[in-house]
Amino acid sequence: MPTFAIRLIRFVGRLLLALTAVAAAAVVFLLLIVVTDGAASGLAAWLTTVAVAAGAALWLGRRRTGAARLVPFLPVVVAAALTASVCVPTVPTDRRQPPALPFVATQHWSLATGSRVAVYHYPPTASATRHPVPLVYLNGGPVRGISLLDHRFLRLLAHQGYDVYTYEQAGGGRSDLLPMDQYTISRSVRDLAAFIHRLGPGKADVLGFSSGAVVLTRALADPSAAARVHRAVIAEPGPMDGPTTRIAGQRGRPSARGLAPAMTGPRSTHVPRYAVAFGLMRLGLLTPGTGLIGQAEGDNAFTAADLGSDTASAYCARDAHRIPREDSARNFSFSAAASLRIQQTVKDTPSLAPRLGRSRTPAMLMMAECSSQVRQWETAVLAADPAVERTQYMPGVGHHLWNGLDDNDDRAAAVITAFLQAKPAPLPNYPTRDDIPVFLRARK
Repeated sequence: MPTFAIRLIRFVGRLLLALTAVAAAAVVFLLLIVVTDGAASGLAAWLTTVAVAAGAALWLGRRRTGAARLVPFLPVVVAAALTASVCVPTVPTDRRQPPALPFVATQHWSLATGSRVAVYHYPPTASATRHPVPLVYLNGGPVRGISLLDHRFLRLLAHQGYDVYTYEQAGGGRSDLLPMDQYTISRSVRDLAAFIHRLGPGKADVLGFSSGAVVLTRALADPSAAARVHRAVIAEPGPMDGPTTRIAGQRGRPSARGLAPAMTGPRSTHVPRYAVAFGLMRLGLLTPGTGLIGQAEGDNAFTAADLGSDTASAYCARDAHRIPREDSARNFSFSAAASLRIQQTVKDTPSLAPRLGRSRTPAMLMMAECSSQVRQWETAVLAADPAVERTQYMPGVGHHLWNGLDDNDDRAAAVITAFLQAKPAPLPNYPTRDDIPVFLRARK
């Protein structure tokens, strides 16, 4: 065999060994990140990894002389540089709230629960017939800023005579952060009750969407919170309790997930630090309160593009190539860690059905034709709550029922206002409780 070929084989072999050493160090580092829960911004794992790798390099070079003794340290240097990128913040580590909105004032209310939340008020238009009961909107997330698309829909309701209030739940948008262990679904319910109490002595109508619908559903099962709710609109709810979260059921008609063009814009998950942090948190290998990234840093880093296909899943397949821009980069805010923490507390709760079965607050369930939610999450509410007076199955829309496309906002508003005013529904009452088995078998 020619000398050149022998040298090439030896070089490739040494290169593969070096790459294996770098990969092994990275794996050890990730394992230590998990074991230490990212302590000290990952430095505990990094220092331990470098020390172990350096010790191994010393042992491998013990019989070598001169500069050859330094060769085993090259993979150590490369691995140290790569893993160090997980330990260095690339965004501010203190809270950076979105700037003020130009079309509505941001108020900050301190609730009796200790939460300080950002509040937006859309008073009824003077030309409209004023509805006597205030309307409170709970957005999805769970810990996410209210999108510009939602703000536009709330203005539409105000133009129809509703005195609309909404707030970004603690930790979301322009609201103040909470200690991580205080993000619980029960805290969210108490915040809702405290918010309505702050409005005045009477009751309020409440519109809850997605995870906001979960908060509302659980409030209806809590007598003290339910006493402040006049009428409840439960729109596209997620799982309401632990047993429901474990249902692996069907979804609605096909959504635009996998069909829509990929979202553009910067992604925090393209940065090693945040790719590791958010990825391991999503897998349950890091706690939401991990020491790898602080809550404020995580909020600052997460972008709308990081949601990926989640946004497309909120629209029908037929709308895949005309999905509207839901929010601006300056207004977008999402706390992945706090949201995971609240979702975990939902998973840890026992069945809500016995308590929800005692609810007497008039309620309406809204379901989308192309819903990305598991259908049994929605039908579980219908089956358990005897006070659900009507169900409105919304054709032609996905999870985001009011989305600015065609006449979808007007149709959603018509359904909501008809129920709040106890007027005949614009759509059939479907599915009813008796319809649930057939509805699920029909895979609607």
